[in-house]
Amino acid sequence: MNKSSLKPASVFEQFAKINTIPRPSKREEKMIEYLKKWGENHHLETKVDEIGNVIIRKPATPGYENRKTIILQSHMDMVCDKLVDVDFDFDNDPIQTYIDGDWLKAKGTTLGADDGIGCAIELAILEASDIEHGPIECVFTRDEETGLSGAEGMKADFMTGDYLINLDSEDEGEMFVSCAGGRNTTAKFTFKREEAPTGSFFMRGQLKGLTGGHSGDDINKKRANAIKLLGRFLYQEMKRYEGLRLAQFHSGKLHNAIPRDGQFVIAIPSAQKENIMADWNVFKTEVEDEFHVTDTQMVWSMESTEAELVIEKAVADNFIRAIQAVDNGVYAICQDPELNGMVETSSNIASIHTTETEIDILSSQRSNVMSNLNNMCATIIATFELAGAEAYSSDGYPAWKMRAESKLRDTVVETYKELFGKEPIVRGIHAGLECGLFSERYPNIDMISFGPTLRDVHTPDERLYIPSVQMVWDHLLLVLKRI
Repeated sequence: MNKSSLKPASVFEQFAKINTIPRPSKREEKMIEYLKKWGENHHLETKVDEIGNVIIRKPATPGYENRKTIILQSHMDMVCDKLVDVDFDFDNDPIQTYIDGDWLKAKGTTLGADDGIGCAIELAILEASDIEHGPIECVFTRDEETGLSGAEGMKADFMTGDYLINLDSEDEGEMFVSCAGGRNTTAKFTFKREEAPTGSFFMRGQLKGLTGGHSGDDINKKRANAIKLLGRFLYQEMKRYEGLRLAQFHSGKLHNAIPRDGQFVIAIPSAQKENIMADWNVFKTEVEDEFHVTDTQMVWSMESTEAELVIEKAVADNFIRAIQAVDNGVYAICQDPELNGMVETSSNIASIHTTETEIDILSSQRSNVMSNLNNMCATIIATFELAGAEAYSSDGYPAWKMRAESKLRDTVVETYKELFGKEPIVRGIHAGLECGLFSERYPNIDMISFGPTLRDVHTPDERLYIPSVQMVWDHLLLVLKRI
């Protein structure tokens, strides 16, 4: 297979163009301008709201003028992550893609198919002259990945349609009718730096190569979290060696990604350096066995490093205790039988970085039950407060509740069975979707979410299953014709 043979060609051509346009979250200006000019050049009604969301309207094809308006929606921003040894500027460089069997991948970076492929499908539909449909509104929101601020800031009169298909789901054949709400919890330790005890030996521990993944959709897959592993080792060593001092801790980049790598710098009594190294090797072996199914590419290193000022002991010790204690992973499973045992509530410790005077911690909590979301955030806050940190949670975004009756859902299911001869899976998703915010602003819009198959989004291993794009395209065209 080569790129010229990818089907449907119109979708992959649009996706290739999109991947030449830098579009990091909160820095989507080039993509906004591209979409604005694209709509105008195709003589379609195009508007940009004060937030930066873009809407392009296409009239109905002949004979479909009296149909209800359907909204197709995706987000224009992408998660920007790369392998630690890859030189790449997400503000200027185009994503470099390649084909590996049935998968489309990127060279050392995130692919941007979340949700560039949704944008590409919309543009291909807007450009097509050989499909049948009623009035269409194609909506491209900004900053979905770091706070859903595009959907949050959208005014209630921006979209006017009756049905909405969100193209930001990642499992072909699964139709999503519910999603989790979410909040971020931030904690901060403040400290003074001081000289390490006389005779200290400095060591740098590093861990990379974890699988990582989406902090919502992958949180139940028992993948390793670099922060929790490094914190676990430090807690073990702190209990064994009273003289251990922490100088640096860095891990994670994004609130919605499971951290894949990290490092710390410690000072220890010179007489204990061989013991620390032996403990590190034992710990490495135990953890690799523990995660031998999910994380097979772990890379560990421990080496001497230059001396530096350390964090005052009481603060550092309480920080290490807090990282050992804080909840991470699945907290509760949905009890609603219609949601098929989906994760209800979870938490992900996402990033930790030290400065000269602070340890800054970011975590994300998700739940389909808002009272349990509040409880999960309170649990995280209390853990850090007990350790002496300041902690608080953001306002977050709401859950999207499943409608008891949905004409759109019925049509999507019926057309899928007609095309592919099998029942689609109708379920909720533990990730956050903009549908939650839309459901508050537009309570009468009937909504569903589906899309082609993606794996390992929010990581440099992100990949798109090529055959699934044609399936989603064929299905979407039949829905547009029937609804």
